[in-house]
Amino acid sequence: MINKSTEFNKSERYNFVQTSDGSITVSDKLLGENFHSTYGAIAESNHIFIKNGLNLFIKSEIKILEVGFGTGLNCLLTAINKLQEQKIIYHSIEKYPLNPEIYSKLNYSDCLKISNNLFNNILTAKWNIQIKISDNFYLKKINCDLLYFMPVNSYDIIYFDAFSQNVQPELWTKEVFIKLYNCLNKNGILTTYSSKGDVKRAMREANFVVKRISGPIGKRHIIRAIK
Repeated sequence: MINKSTEFNKSERYNFVQTSDGSITVSDKLLGENFHSTYGAIAESNHIFIKNGLNLFIKSEIKILEVGFGTGLNCLLTAINKLQEQKIIYHSIEKYPLNPEIYSKLNYSDCLKISNNLFNNILTAKWNIQIKISDNFYLKKINCDLLYFMPVNSYDIIYFDAFSQNVQPELWTKEVFIKLYNCLNKNGILTTYSSKGDVKRAMREANFVVKRISGPIGKRHIIRAIK
């Protein structure tokens, strides 16, 4: 469990690791965890959250809840991969936002061969206010603890990208998944990188239909949970 008194923005706490696809991930030395796979930060996020999340919905408007804003990579990939006329409402929960010094070392725009303006707009958007980031893309970054988050919206997709059970076991419980199940629309999905047995059991106890699907490079399986 993460200590509430931990200082998350001490620059010496982090290393920056170039992953196999050239993109940078942040390594938290205190927690002993990387924010993304060293086999490819962009490749991993694309596989789990875009291919097996966003791309499954052909709707004029999609509402997404992300658990763990982290580096902002999932948000950036969603903004550039949405259909042209698709409206995205993107809410992202983060208890411990990173500071600008850390964000400045991320090379996602260069790797994706896009202007850095979009990513900069995402990273500098004010917290706890819904803001238009680009055409038909609206972002609300929510600075809070998931355990105390009270959803007032219903969502089509949940990107569950919290730290692992080794670090945040309190977020991978039946009670949390019940909360997330209840804020999903019918046939909505939750997609996540973990495929551990106790995670699947907790999801099933929350009434999700749980499917184990092929993972990105370096990970055999991921989970898609359906309401």
